[in-house]
Amino acid sequence: MLRLERRPLPSARMRLLAPLIAALLMFVTGFAVFALLGKDPLAACAVFFVKPLTSLYGLGELLVKTAPLLLCAIGLAIGFRANVWNIGAEGQLTIGALAGTGVALAFGDTESHWILPAMLIAGVLGGMAWAAIPALLRTRFRTSEILTSLMLVYIAQMLLAYLVHGPWRDPDGFNFPQSRMFNDWELLPILVDGTRINLGIVFALLLAGLSWLFTDKTHAGYRLQVAGLAPAAAAYAGFSEKRNVWLALLISGATAGLAGIGEVAGPIGQLQTTVSPGYGFAAIIVAFVGRLNAFGIVLAALLMSLLYLGGEQAQIDLGLPSAITGLFQGLLLFYLLAMDAFVNYRLRRVVRAPAASGAAA
Repeated sequence: MLRLERRPLPSARMRLLAPLIAALLMFVTGFAVFALLGKDPLAACAVFFVKPLTSLYGLGELLVKTAPLLLCAIGLAIGFRANVWNIGAEGQLTIGALAGTGVALAFGDTESHWILPAMLIAGVLGGMAWAAIPALLRTRFRTSEILTSLMLVYIAQMLLAYLVHGPWRDPDGFNFPQSRMFNDWELLPILVDGTRINLGIVFALLLAGLSWLFTDKTHAGYRLQVAGLAPAAAAYAGFSEKRNVWLALLISGATAGLAGIGEVAGPIGQLQTTVSPGYGFAAIIVAFVGRLNAFGIVLAALLMSLLYLGGEQAQIDLGLPSAITGLFQGLLLFYLLAMDAFVNYRLRRVVRAPAASGAAA
């Protein structure tokens, strides 16, 4: 018989192996799912995991989708390390897109080199402002940032819908709910001809490096880690819980807001009813698959980006619904949570003692 037994100390090896095992189990389960759907599993897996990477354009799309996932995830990871649970990066991304678009619509008629930087700054500030709401509610009223940040996602999406259906709708857009197309000077520069790779991926990688420096090399990052690992010790050392909450939420709001303006000023090129296919929520999985470590998050963002591309390719080549992407994302999270149990526990075989024989007559 097998039973779970608590380890004397958490397993560092299992902590590193858990995401790899989870990804492998996701792949194996996906293989079985394709078979149950009546598809050739080998061919379907090749379409899902390999075909998106066989062209320069496909590789470019991988990096295009990696940028917002990486930006959101590195900000969230900083907060998660401090037990500050921002679940609303999707809303902060949306507000960042709205703030940057507002600058473009207000000043875009005049060609100028300062408009794009102003849009990016507005996007960052918009995301920070939206994240400041749950920060204020937690530090002032002890309200759970999990609930408030999540509910604000839907308010942000309703605000987006109002603007693109109303005052910001393009009068020459044939009544479609979208803003006017951005001018060339309002768009992020393309880095590789023939692709949509833009400056957003550079921002994401730079901020991933800066997040590593912040968490591992600065006193503020150290405070956040201590607050997450040992709240009582942090309080005894005089580390301000309120300061940590504000810092964590504002950082994650800033990176999510930058991801939002990066989308509308990058691959989309205008404000639409849907800015993101759920990057802010998927980034939560990315952060945990990456073990809240900057380098691991980069790899996890690439994997999650591949799942988005694979889902789109499966729709085209295999006629599968768009929900196939969410299925693989859910499998990855499910297996990661299951494997995380073995960080603190291990399976041990227990041999039952044979039943005592009856007394001799």
